Amino acid sequence: MGITDFEDMKVISRHTRELLGIEEPLFKRTITLPYRDNIGLFLEQKGHTGVKSDSLTLSEFVQAAGLQDYAPKVTAPEKNEALYYTEP
Repeated sequence: MGITDFEDMKVISRHTRELLGIEEPLFKRTITLPYRDNIGLFLEQKGHTGVKSDSLTLSEFVQAAGLQDYAPKVTAPEKNEALYYTEP
């Protein structure tokens, strides 16, 4: 691409993260926080070169790393639970 200005690289990286829907990796992240999103961790692994990285899939990575399933779980509301918010 021929991009040499570091500020331009940061802008491109930020927009790429926004398009992929992944969070920015913080270098001062505390260990008390939960793991980052699965896709971000997966893309970090895919950033390395080699046969192992080339053949790695997201589902294999999630299973091997012991991460929680990334699919949202939809639950039905309880019978007595209010469906709409009302002002007090």
